[in-house]
Amino acid sequence: MSFGGTIKCDNACKEQMLIFAAINLSFIVKRLYLLLLRSYLGPLILTFFIALFILVMQFLWKYIDDLVGKGLQWHVIGQLLFYASATFVPLALPLSILLASLMTFGNLGERYELVAIKSAGVSLSTIMRPLIVVSVLISIFAFFFSNNILPVANLKFKSILYDVRQQKLALNIREGIFYNGIDGYVMRIGLKGKDEVSIRDVMIYNHTSRMGNTTVTRADSGKMIQSGDGGTLELTLFNGYSYDEKSDKRNDKRRPFQRTYFEEQYRKFDLSQFKMMRTNEALFRNHYQMLNLKQLKTSEDSLKKEINNRREGLQRSIKLSYHYNAQLDSGSIKISSNPDLKRSKGLVALRDLSRENLLKAYESSVNSARSARNNVEYINNDLKERNILLYKHEVEWHRKFTLSFACLVLFFIGAPLGAIIRKGGLGLPLVISIVFFVIYHVISMTGEKSVKAGQLDAIYGMWLSSVVLLPLGVILTMKATTDSPLFDPDVWKRFFASMVRKLTKKESNRNKQSENENTASLQ
Repeated sequence: MSFGGTIKCDNACKEQMLIFAAINLSFIVKRLYLLLLRSYLGPLILTFFIALFILVMQFLWKYIDDLVGKGLQWHVIGQLLFYASATFVPLALPLSILLASLMTFGNLGERYELVAIKSAGVSLSTIMRPLIVVSVLISIFAFFFSNNILPVANLKFKSILYDVRQQKLALNIREGIFYNGIDGYVMRIGLKGKDEVSIRDVMIYNHTSRMGNTTVTRADSGKMIQSGDGGTLELTLFNGYSYDEKSDKRNDKRRPFQRTYFEEQYRKFDLSQFKMMRTNEALFRNHYQMLNLKQLKTSEDSLKKEINNRREGLQRSIKLSYHYNAQLDSGSIKISSNPDLKRSKGLVALRDLSRENLLKAYESSVNSARSARNNVEYINNDLKERNILLYKHEVEWHRKFTLSFACLVLFFIGAPLGAIIRKGGLGLPLVISIVFFVIYHVISMTGEKSVKAGQLDAIYGMWLSSVVLLPLGVILTMKATTDSPLFDPDVWKRFFASMVRKLTKKESNRNKQSENENTASLQ
């Protein structure tokens, strides 16, 4: 080395500098990956729970009439909301991935951090690498969730929701209003005390005998106490009368009438009907939404065998009922020229019948044809229902995979789109995310309904949204990696201005050519 101003370095020194630069670059990339992961996972978790909360609120708004006024315990409502939120994960997860990836790269672009990273020699594909790994892991988790957790969550959610909807309204006896919530009784309480125990002007109709208003009890006052477990309602009545019309026949005009005075009467009503009874979950277990991949495949095979058996049974019954069908001309519905058919004993026997017996034979044949038609229509409707159920099984089978693939597709839309628009926060990224998610959801629902209606195969209908959005994600990724000014207004202005100039130039050339042709024709 010399100390004159320039530093000379031999090959060993250059190798050491390269090694140091590589180590330094590797350290920078690792710190960059940690920065990207922290920037991505925070918005991902936040947007996921926000989307989940919105979907749960939508569920509550939809079923508010089935939940209010039934005296449900807090743990029942908690279980219902927990399992309902689990069933909404397939909607909330893709939306959160799209919004989080768009916000992350939008924030990096808005703060010019992407520019600084690219200037250091790190490409966008390298920047996206850790988030791609995270998205793949999320997709694997989404598949595991759809196949193993979601069927159980659907089973719990549907069974609890069914029990809640079947639950009667809670006991609510109001002043001056007839209450018929207790089976076999109608009661009215004129006035309630402030202690909610003492009551006045009580009237009770007993309808347990199913004979109308034949048994009535009236009392001036009383006490109403509900047991601690809510299983019984105890009434202690004071100073009243019990009226009873004794008769075994409803329309009997001559029937004895009995009136009994009492100073104190004790009545006890069973309120077990107001308790929520849990239905056996095994009744819902065979539903297609409660099955995993293996169970769905087994159920599909069983449905296909049942459909084939029904079709074969219909064909056998038609052949046994109409053994002449093989000898009929289906084009003209006339007896063919087969000599064996002309010499058939059955046809010869018809000619020998009397008019009365012939009419009976015709009537019997018409009834047989109508019965066969009704049988064919019934089996046809049954086959349609079984085919629709088979389509729903196929939809659910493909849904296990489409959720995972949708997470990847929406990530490759959101990440490059955020790098291109360079806008972070919850403003523009939220609007763009909602637009793309609505497009994805509409296409998914359209394809799913087409499959269930038998208009499309399941492999086409269920993968339609992913096939439509995948090219968009590829194009946006290519544009982002090449720093294409896709959303730069100046670029679009110049593009449209050049298009207008080209069109005006072509129009002027066309006008000049027409003028030259007119001049040549005049000469």
